[in-house]
Amino acid sequence: MNRPINPALYRRPRSVPVLVLVDMQQEYEIAGRPLALPKIAPALLNCRRALAHARASGMQVIYVRWVGAPLFQAGSRFVRWIEGFEPHGCDMIFDRDRPSCYASPAFADAMERGSPPLVIAGFAGESSCLATAVDGFHRGQEVTFLSDASASHDLDGISADEIHRSVSAVMRVFGDVTDTQSWVAASAPFKPLPTASRPTHAND
Repeated sequence: MNRPINPALYRRPRSVPVLVLVDMQQEYEIAGRPLALPKIAPALLNCRRALAHARASGMQVIYVRWVGAPLFQAGSRFVRWIEGFEPHGCDMIFDRDRPSCYASPAFADAMERGSPPLVIAGFAGESSCLATAVDGFHRGQEVTFLSDASASHDLDGISADEIHRSVSAVMRVFGDVTDTQSWVAASAPFKPLPTASRPTHAND
């Protein structure tokens, strides 16, 4: 499927955000798996909303996934995309084996060359999303975290909800934190300038 071509995106290309979907992989969705997130459904719904908005607006969509870490062995079903989040041909895909998306040299190089604002959604909030936001900040990139399009694990007896609230608060040190609906409203599809009408004259 072709990404829509919107002339308005070319006026200030470095100001156009890219949606970075982090670890949209079945390991996080399948009950009983070590990294399964029991309350993943609302976050997935908001990821779908963010993805639909990015595609409708002609924004670049980037997928970054775990490959090679103990729970994400190539060929395993758990490394595969969650249904409905399969990349399109125009999307960018990067693999890495450590939490931050910048652990992928190709991702780091692409971000350094373009330096676009990043909009981060996906899993898990307390590890991959947070590490990516911190790395992006130190590289001078603008970062926005869609807190309701992500979820975190419980840690050391602290509930997953509490961890995620804390992660979202810490994220504000390194970028903006918002919800999906607010981001969609604030980044409504870029629209081309209206075509100027030809002036008419009495003798026409």
